[in-house]
Parts: sequence; structure tokens; C-alpha cells
Amino acid sequence: NCIISQIDMKKVLMSKSDKFLVKDANKDFHTKHGFFKKEDLKAKTGSKISSNTKKEFTIFNPYFIDLYRKIKRDAQIIPLKDIGLIVSETGINKNSRVVDAGSGSGALCCFLANIAKEVITYDIREDFIEVVKKNIDYLELKNIKIKNKNIYDGISEKNVDLIVLDLPEPWKAINAAKKALKVGGFLVSYSPTIPQTQDFVNKINKDKDFVHVKTSEIIEREWEIDERKVRPKSQQIGHSGFISFTRRI
Repeated sequence: NCIISQIDMKKVLMSKSDKFLVKDANKDFHTKHGFFKKEDLKAKTGSKISSNTKKEFTIFNPYFIDLYRKIKRDAQIIPLKDIGLIVSETGINKNSRVVDAGSGSGALCCFLANIAKEVITYDIREDFIEVVKKNIDYLELKNIKIKNKNIYDGISEKNVDLIVLDLPEPWKAINAAKKALKVGGFLVSYSPTIPQTQDFVNKINKDKDFVHVKTSEIIEREWEIDERKVRPKSQQIGHSGFISFTRRI
């Protein structure tokens, strides 16, 4: 029997003014623009389909990012602007092994798993782990392992390319990271406050086995463009976190 992926049942509807993720194309899909018949949702990707109120949308298969934007969020997640910096500065790829702690809602580990060979995520809270499991299942990622363990007590993995810490006291994980990372591998710490960042970097600076590469903060400024009306959008996401990049030597 052919097993149909749940992702195969999802579709994106997009027009110039709106966008929807259809979670089950076997059912009629209702929107503020009217409803789309399930028969029309079976249309070939790239086709134009119309609601019962004659609103036309293009239908296509979802990209990873379309699904990712709909994951369940309990704990505060690392925003895409910061994930982008982590990916670009560390250069992870399809051969990379990554350790992530703490898991939170699993946003970071899921995004990295879409790029890397394997991601192992650590968290001490079972309620967070349940959310992570749901998000992994929703995205149908097969290369993530979850560990209900305190990373301060040690990392069992070896020869890891990247370790990302999103923890209250990241400096407590430096020794564990040292034993797990490859020489040349990256240890990245993400913290919302400067005192946390300062304590982490100062500890790194005193460790002969690590080099502090840089600490950055990304502020994203989105713009509204409509004919001659061009200005920054009124509601902005301000500060999210400070990201410190270090390397094992």
C-alpha cells in the first residue's frame, strides 16, 4: 500500500493580497474570501483556482518555510533573522552534525534539521519536549533526536560541527561543548540580555581551547512600499537576542 505523506495533503493558496496554508486538501477549505472546493484543491501545482466568491488564487505545493511558519509555539522561539545569521556564519550543510540546547518549541532544531545531516536537541522540560515532538512530526523530519537531559551535565555526542546554546547560563555548558565539538567546530550562544552574553564571552576568553569570533545583534527593519508611499512599517520587531560565535581550537 502506498503511504501518503501528510505534507502531500497540504497546499498553499496565494494571491497578490493574501496567502493560506491548506492543511488537508481532501476537505473544502473556508476563508474570508469564500470557500475552495476539495476537487479544486487537487489541481496541479501552479494552477489558478477560484473560491465560490470568484476570488482567484494560485495553488502550489508548500515549501519548507510555508510549513515552518505554522509550527506550534509555546516557548519564545529564535526568530528567522537570527537563525539566518547562525546558518551563514557557521556554514552548516548536509554533512553537518548539530547539537541544540534547550529545545524550547523546537523552532531552531527543526530549521537546522532541514539543512544539516543530523540534529540532537536537549531540554530538561518534558512539556517543551512534547511540543518539539509535535513540530517534528508536523514537518516530517527524520533526522532529529530529542534528549530529556541537562546539557550542563554533559554531551554524549562526539565530533559535532555546531553546538547552539539557548540557555539561562550558557557558560556552564562550555566544558561539555569542548568535549563534543570537532576542532574548528562552532559553539554559538544565544542570549536575550547582555549580562548573560558578557559572562559567556568572558569565560570563553579565559579558555585556551576556544576563540571568540564575534558577538552580534540583528535588527530587522521591514519596509512598506505602495506606489509613492514608501516607509518603514509601523510595527517593528526590536531586540530579540545577542548571538556569540566561538570556535574550538
